Amino acid sequence: MSVRYVSVQCAKPISKIGLGTWQFGSPEWNYGERYAATDARAIVRRALELGVTLFDTAEIYGIEARSVSCRALMRGVAVADPARLHGFGCSERVLGEALAHDAASAVVATKFYPAGPIAPSIRRHAAASARRLGVSRIDLYQIHQPARTAVVGRAMRAAHDLKHDGLIAEVGLSNGTLDGWRAAEDALAARVLSNQVPYSLVNRAAEETLLPYARAHGRVIIAFSPLARGLLSGRYNRQRLPTSPAQLADPLFLPENLDRAAELVDTLRAVADAHAATAAQVALAWVIRDPMVSAIPGAATVEQLESNVAAADIDLTDDEYRALTDASARFSPVHPPRS
Repeated sequence: MSVRYVSVQCAKPISKIGLGTWQFGSPEWNYGERYAATDARAIVRRALELGVTLFDTAEIYGIEARSVSCRALMRGVAVADPARLHGFGCSERVLGEALAHDAASAVVATKFYPAGPIAPSIRRHAAASARRLGVSRIDLYQIHQPARTAVVGRAMRAAHDLKHDGLIAEVGLSNGTLDGWRAAEDALAARVLSNQVPYSLVNRAAEETLLPYARAHGRVIIAFSPLARGLLSGRYNRQRLPTSPAQLADPLFLPENLDRAAELVDTLRAVADAHAATAAQVALAWVIRDPMVSAIPGAATVEQLESNVAAADIDLTDDEYRALTDASARFSPVHPPRS
């Protein structure tokens, strides 16, 4: 099992397969305190042993998902100060405790959610995130849901000062548009290293503008939900539905969409059989085939982590890649009206 790295110059190498930690402390994934105290630590320790470097979290990971405020936050609308919500900073604390004294060998990435006056807020939030993570400097500090150019500009000017003071090393966006990315780099007067966006065989919007920009300018796309919350694992169908609230709330898991995804899943399985791999591993291998993409799947167990990391060893042939891409293009999910 080998770890590969993104083709970009950084102080620390960024592994092609990282670890997403949204589930650390998040009730919507059915992971409670026992998971945080035992499984999460074991997963992080094993990831370090395998050479994984990228560990991604956010200050809002762990807040109660059932509240109206939380649902609004996930859509990029702050209706309350997120720091006041129960569970704020939970994932950062769990990750920091799991990394312990090995954080120096990791690329520790977290996110700031813009709310209130940007300049004083971002400095306070960055310092608090660093304390929870147990680091003196955050390797990658991402602006979460930068929906408005004005917010991006103010946040980047504040981030410039944080870089100068040594509290953060690199700046990124999370769910940024191409225009927002360019505006961020103009305001920072430096590269904005990464943009974290959904990217998978069922969500390829990043290919329209963001991936070409990353390739042309030596930037990184951090792909979250690379397995479409487990849809591409092939574990689910109309008779076998997921149990976690996070998955059940996703329209992809509607029975009709599970039916529509059957051809894509069958193609994944066929390619997986040729590599003695799993459908999930092949789905990850497809995502990270681009040299400027790193994927951050979550992991419920050490075994799942090991399986994710092993996906970096799979070299898809051109024919296999095209077959998967074509099956992806034929998948057309239904999208019910948002309530």
